[in-house]
Amino acid sequence: MSEHTAQPVSREGDEDPETGVTDSAAPKTDDSAADDGSTEPARATGAHAVVSTLESAGVEAMFGVQGGAIMPVYDALFDSDIHHVTMAHEQGAAHAADAYGVVTGEPGVCLATSGPGATNLVTGIADANMDSDAMVALTGQVSSELVGSDAFQETDTTGVTAPITKHNYFADESDAIGDMVGEAFALAETGRPGPTLVDLPKDATMGETENEPGKTETPSTCSPQTEADAANVEAAAQAIESAEKPLLLFGGGVVKGNACEEARNFATDHGIPVVTTMPAIGSMPEDHDLCLSWAGMHGTGYANMAITHCDVLIAVGCRFDDRLTGGIDTFAPEAEVVHIDIDPAEISKNVHADYPLIGDAGTVIEQVDAAFSMDEDEDRDDWTAWRERCRTWRDEFPLTYDTPDDEPLKPQFVVEALDEATDDDAVVTTGVGQHQMWAAQFWTYRSPRTWVSSHGLGTMGYGLPAAVGARFGADDDQQVVCIDGDGSFQMTMQELSVAVRENLDITVAILNNEYIGMVRQWQDAFFEGRRMAADYDWCPEFDKLAEAFGAKGFAVDCYDEVADTIEEALAYDGPSVIDFHVDPDANVYPMVPSGGANGKFALSEDQL
Repeated sequence: MSEHTAQPVSREGDEDPETGVTDSAAPKTDDSAADDGSTEPARATGAHAVVSTLESAGVEAMFGVQGGAIMPVYDALFDSDIHHVTMAHEQGAAHAADAYGVVTGEPGVCLATSGPGATNLVTGIADANMDSDAMVALTGQVSSELVGSDAFQETDTTGVTAPITKHNYFADESDAIGDMVGEAFALAETGRPGPTLVDLPKDATMGETENEPGKTETPSTCSPQTEADAANVEAAAQAIESAEKPLLLFGGGVVKGNACEEARNFATDHGIPVVTTMPAIGSMPEDHDLCLSWAGMHGTGYANMAITHCDVLIAVGCRFDDRLTGGIDTFAPEAEVVHIDIDPAEISKNVHADYPLIGDAGTVIEQVDAAFSMDEDEDRDDWTAWRERCRTWRDEFPLTYDTPDDEPLKPQFVVEALDEATDDDAVVTTGVGQHQMWAAQFWTYRSPRTWVSSHGLGTMGYGLPAAVGARFGADDDQQVVCIDGDGSFQMTMQELSVAVRENLDITVAILNNEYIGMVRQWQDAFFEGRRMAADYDWCPEFDKLAEAFGAKGFAVDCYDEVADTIEEALAYDGPSVIDFHVDPDANVYPMVPSGGANGKFALSEDQL
């Protein structure tokens, strides 16, 4: 992972409710002078327990914003080898930590002060929760005796975040802090991943303790099932072998469970076509003959046709959300469903599982493979006609677009040009909207953990801070590209200052159509063209804005400039921003209307 030098900043004006003075004047707790003038050795505090626990867990980078209640933890970080990245806003810190975890496969860590610092993390925590991303949030809190008194910058952080975390903790004792942080870290990545939070009252982080570092282990009550029931495995294997049109559906759990190798091997050994969900993009190389890309509302027509006509659907690590399924009654209507998932709560929650297999994705896939009675050649021969039918759909419903000379630059062309100019293992982050769909449709992903986006929560503004986190998590020689929209970019564009300060080599491509494009598309299709509050022609000139931040800025509005500008931006040593002025009337297709049938996708507005 890359090394960068951070510049510390703090949230201004934070007043300590205990002393009545601003925290910038608060004394440090590292060293204290004895009455006789000699210097006593530093004493370990709860804050030191936090930091030492993270160090022992292998944390190398964390993202946050300073403030009064969290200041003791920052003071303990002063002597730590953990690289702290000061973000411009706490929401950016959460998204950066989320993306760092997606790219590395380890929990990302973010921290903020109490009150507004903690509440500003909420969107990022909720995003990580919806997408099952491992993340640990550390929040400062007013001293224990002030909790409940409406003290300055007090918020019930554990109460606010309880619905959007796997678990959260109120660490009111210095001796317990290390173990709580260690448990939160372990819990975030165990079983179905997700965010955890530890709320840290200031008296606990400043209090002395000998209990550091804490143990990075889950509670005894947490023991996710790894192997599926043997009888269910046998029944599922028989159902798959008896199928005429089997289809694998890889969900985000394949990536998060590090099961891509097992899943790919199973598909290729038996010759079973593969469809993915959006969170699983890259789990199967999209240029592989068996891969039908991703399904759902804006997924490929051939992926949706395969789901509609398969007779056994083997879903792995998939939660069957509404953007994938459309109407439940029309989803995979001919299929028996084999559902592999480590979270029992997902089994038959949205789609009935005929063969429920609870356990670790990679482990259960190998169980099913071992239960097959036919050899691989028999499987492949039996399903030749089905594979050929899937290829026919791919030829019949390709992802295409036109480039008339008398129309503006097409966003799909830009995405394809970026893909062509970058390495196969480049990391792509996005915001949410039309640009996100084009980035998923017209870029060919070959590896897991190279697609980093907001899926379940659909958070506009995710892309840029995610690119910051991804840059710290990615290998030094990996390129990081943020494909953003003009609306999404403006929601977190202050994080460009962080990229400049840290001299991060990231390329931001803004598909600027001067609209909240997906809203405009829906208004045209379903609200009789009544475009209310979707027009964004008041946006700044993003190339000039980038230069004001200290980044390299470019503006492009014609096809002839695209390739050379991308090449120059990628070659620039530092953050660059390309403002692509694209067709404001371009729409995302295919499209399955909300609640519609996947097999009846529209290829144009008049088909909706």
